[in-house]
Amino acid sequence: MDYRTLGGTGVKVSPLCLGAMMFGAWGNTDHDESIAIIHRALDAGINFIDTADVYSRGESEEIVGKALSGGRREHVVLATKVHGTMGDDPNEFGNSRRWIVREVDNSLRRLKTDWIDLYQIHRPELDTDIDETLGALSDLVHAGKVRYIGSSTFPAARIVEAQWVAERRDRERFVCEQPPYSILVREVEKDVLPTCERYRMGVIPWSPLAGGWLTGRFRLGAEVPTSRRAERIPDRYDLSLPGNQRKLEAADALAKLAEEAGMTLIEMALAFVIRHPAVTAAIIGPRTMEHLESQLSAADVTLSDELLDRIDEIVPPGTNLNPGDGGWQNPALAPGARRR
Repeated sequence: MDYRTLGGTGVKVSPLCLGAMMFGAWGNTDHDESIAIIHRALDAGINFIDTADVYSRGESEEIVGKALSGGRREHVVLATKVHGTMGDDPNEFGNSRRWIVREVDNSLRRLKTDWIDLYQIHRPELDTDIDETLGALSDLVHAGKVRYIGSSTFPAARIVEAQWVAERRDRERFVCEQPPYSILVREVEKDVLPTCERYRMGVIPWSPLAGGWLTGRFRLGAEVPTSRRAERIPDRYDLSLPGNQRKLEAADALAKLAEEAGMTLIEMALAFVIRHPAVTAAIIGPRTMEHLESQLSAADVTLSDELLDRIDEIVPPGTNLNPGDGGWQNPALAPGARRR
């Protein structure tokens, strides 16, 4: 497996990053099976694992911690995230110093490690000053609890603001961004990916298979698959919504194109994401060993320019077929913020 440099850090990571969101109550509840999947990914050459405190309320981190015990931790670039609600207390959430410095210790305990290689802010939060957040993260880096910091699902303007604040206030800076990116969700090509390139930030896209839409299971005329994810976020799967109907039509056309090119749709979808010059690694999120095996081969697939052009004909560059797939809704567009 060819390894890539994470932004300007000099750290080498695999082009596929193992996402751990589906390990635990949100997906695979069998800890032993989840650990076996993690070990298989490591044995295949993946050295990059991403999770978050909020995934199954800490259970995902606990599973990853078990999997990396016994000497495997040293050889893994381990990433996790903070921001999501972790309890009923109104302060068990967000990007404040108070919460970050408390929650990082919880993550370290669950992960059974003394340090986190990449600690990411899971979503922007407009009522917390970015300097407050960067100040807390910088202290964690200086304390040795965290090696690098990053953002997830930040719009381009927030990425730039964070870089400027880091420079002017002498804070540690975000070294990577984790945006939603797939053939069906391409809006980040407009500004987020070019912005990351300008600041030499690594990019580790989440949901490169568009939440299952690009696995080959969604086809015109076939029964619509069901999943826990569809139950949690129905707006991304409800076919009564025009955006999701467009996704179904595109997924069917892309599956035919992949067949014509002699590869699976999964391979084509993952290869598409990691082919972009700004992208460091695509985050895969298998729930079963079968899911993992179907995705590992994508690291060795190269898409021709002709094939990329045909993909562009199906889904134009810079386009989200369903605007709700962006992962973060700007509160400035909420009704209350627009009333005069």
